[in-house]
Amino acid sequence: MNHPDARHYSYRVQWSPEDNEYVATVLEFPGLSRIESDQSEALNGVVRLVEGVIDDLIANDETVPRPFSERSYSGTIYVRTSPDLHRRLAIEAAERHVSLNQLAVQRLANA
Repeated sequence: MNHPDARHYSYRVQWSPEDNEYVATVLEFPGLSRIESDQSEALNGVVRLVEGVIDDLIANDETVPRPFSERSYSGTIYVRTSPDLHRRLAIEAAERHVSLNQLAVQRLANA
């Protein structure tokens, strides 16, 4: 199994007023976090934690999540909605003289 680079995952570091410390998380591993008083140490700590989890997953022949940055996306999204919302969006698109797809892309980009 290919060993992904732990630095390629999607990390976030936020201040936690409840903990009075920084909390680092990683999107591809939702159960992992690291709490530290120093922002950089929180990030470095969760990266080291991810490295260990990757090693464990590989050692146990389990699936390692691919980093979002290394995944391929087609650019196609299918959305199911109610007939009423579909109608309202079609009317709005017609009023704006754009396709329903263009309206949806604009809405998603501005969300």
